[in-house]
Amino acid sequence: MEDLKGRFKSEMVDIYERAKEECGYNATRFRQMVERLGGLEAAQALLRSTDLSDGFTALWELGRLDLTVEALVLRDPWKPLFTDQELEVARRRLADLGYNPTQ
Repeated sequence: MEDLKGRFKSEMVDIYERAKEECGYNATRFRQMVERLGGLEAAQALLRSTDLSDGFTALWELGRLDLTVEALVLRDPWKPLFTDQELEVARRRLADLGYNPTQ
């Protein structure tokens, strides 16, 4: 499980890098959060929040919900790291904006 968590952190950094390179969106606070808390813990904190993160909103505005934490956690092999409730929050946030994570 620790290996999966380490790989997940790398994926979290990857979506940060992709957002920066592909969209010009520099999510500095997100990157700091991942470094401070770890990838899994940062994702869980974002999913626990009742408000959408600034990054989620910015990526929605850019048409890149595929680069959100919500989309990432719904992909294999990451789903087992999260509770059913966390996965449902991710699904609902994306569905509310018309995004299907299998796109």
